[in-house]
Amino acid sequence: MKAIRIEQPHQVHLVDLPTPQPGTSDVLIQVQASGICGTDVHILREEYLGDYPVIPGHEFAGVVSAVGAAVTRFQVGDRVAVEPNIACDNCRNCLHNRQNYCLNWQALGVTRPGGMAEYGVAPEKAVFDIGDLPFEHGAFVEPLSCVLHGVERAQVRLADTVAILGAGPIGLLLLQVARLRGAAHVTMVERQPTRAELAVAYGADAVYRDLDDLERDGYDVVIDATGAVPVMVHAIDFARRGGTVLLFGVPPAGAAMTLAPFQLFHKGLTVLSSFTSVRNSYQAVALLQSGQVDAAGLISHRLPLAEFEHGVALMERGLEDVRKVLIQPQA
Repeated sequence: MKAIRIEQPHQVHLVDLPTPQPGTSDVLIQVQASGICGTDVHILREEYLGDYPVIPGHEFAGVVSAVGAAVTRFQVGDRVAVEPNIACDNCRNCLHNRQNYCLNWQALGVTRPGGMAEYGVAPEKAVFDIGDLPFEHGAFVEPLSCVLHGVERAQVRLADTVAILGAGPIGLLLLQVARLRGAAHVTMVERQPTRAELAVAYGADAVYRDLDDLERDGYDVVIDATGAVPVMVHAIDFARRGGTVLLFGVPPAGAAMTLAPFQLFHKGLTVLSSFTSVRNSYQAVALLQSGQVDAAGLISHRLPLAEFEHGVALMERGLEDVRKVLIQPQA
């Protein structure tokens, strides 16, 4: 099979590899759609966890091609998506239902081969049936599951006012989920005109081009969806007294930021982060299947495997028409 492999930081190749074989409890998936995530870019740039060499790609969906002898939930031909985070289920964190902090944590596309290949292997427990959901939408199961976990942590409530910083694919998923949780008013900040227009189309009540336009101390919940440290620093400025700030975007590993401690104290803020998800994949599948969360408008590019680096370049240049870049390994 053909696969994209990050050999070491800043070095990626299209390679020919043997098609993997599923273990006893594994599922072999013919990958149909695999999203390039900011995390993949961080791994390529040595700004995030990751083992080298690695086949990246943790947002993918496809068709079951083979199953291990102990697999009971799937058969050849099933349409599936994956939850890439693999917990041991037996360490102290897993036994306290904190599988995302598993002491033996592994992840497809990070520490194990991922979905930027014609075929990928995943444990049965990490695979979810998507029925007739388009594969392109199935590739959003993982990012949506992370969004659901983050919004649950932020405890968005009925009639809350919410500010979301960044209207990329993650910001627009956050917008939709905040609405489902009952937010009465959602404001977004986005510099790129195309993304700002899309935020309006997805139902944002107000969209500003600059942080300076946001009302200070004005929102019940403020969510950073950029991972840009200068933006994250200012998130606390916009939360009301007693409000909540969720730092959702993934910053580069090793980056530092300084928050004003008296401001945190005086406003009595709850400041949270959110790492991956905890048992949210079924929720994500159901919301995508029902149409309550729409992924169609979040896709801007569809590329073959050989153009993975081009897809990364599109994302890094931050062009205004770039949203989710999908790789189609079978193209």
